Amino acid sequence: MDLGIKGKVALVTGGSAGIGLAAAKSLAREGCDVCVSARDPERLADAVVELQEFGGVVHAVLADVEDPEAAARLAAETREVLGPVDILVANAGGPPAGRFVDASLAEWDVAIQRNLLGTVRLIHAVLPEMRSRGWGRIVTITSRSVREAIDGLALSNATRSAVAGIVRTLAREVGGDGVLVNNVLPGPIDTQRMRELSGRLDSSANGADVPVGRIGRPEEVGDVVAFLASERASYVNGISMLVDGGASRIIA
Repeated sequence: MDLGIKGKVALVTGGSAGIGLAAAKSLAREGCDVCVSARDPERLADAVVELQEFGGVVHAVLADVEDPEAAARLAAETREVLGPVDILVANAGGPPAGRFVDASLAEWDVAIQRNLLGTVRLIHAVLPEMRSRGWGRIVTITSRSVREAIDGLALSNATRSAVAGIVRTLAREVGGDGVLVNNVLPGPIDTQRMRELSGRLDSSANGADVPVGRIGRPEEVGDVVAFLASERASYVNGISMLVDGGASRIIA
């Protein structure tokens, strides 16, 4: 199925590995020109090589979304090299595991900067041009903890849920301008973070409690992101879509 986004410009943060890289690959496969950002220069360079195999234009920017200046710089550099951002995939690594009673205020500040305000700043940086052109897609990557709080992930539970609230609010505000805003909730996915957390959290971390019998692959999330960013998803707006193999027990 042609997703109708060939030639669109996509900006993917946290795009050097895991779900971010998978999303960038899925978009590049559909013919998007892609700018990826990340904090690790070596992994970012490797990601560019992988993405160039799809034939589109690829650009990389070394950036940390915790930096208050990063979002504006990312949008400006993407515009300069590729053109205005049509598709934003706001993705960042999760905060450290831990209980609420053990998290310091400094840890809360870092989590809020990275996983909440980083997303807010990215949206602010690209939204005006999307609205002026009458077309845009914003996809945030959070966690199934938005739907069902995960023990031992207090910082993630709170900041990810805040992003989901922003998505739902913004979708109602700008959907009429042609800008669709959605959220993806990955469950247990085979990423470095999941491997680090495995054994510390619930049994779904190794697939034992997932109805399909395994943990997911990053590309399975990436393809959902590409669909939500596409013309084919033109009536999908304001949702938080689980990609968890059925692991969540929450109905609504």
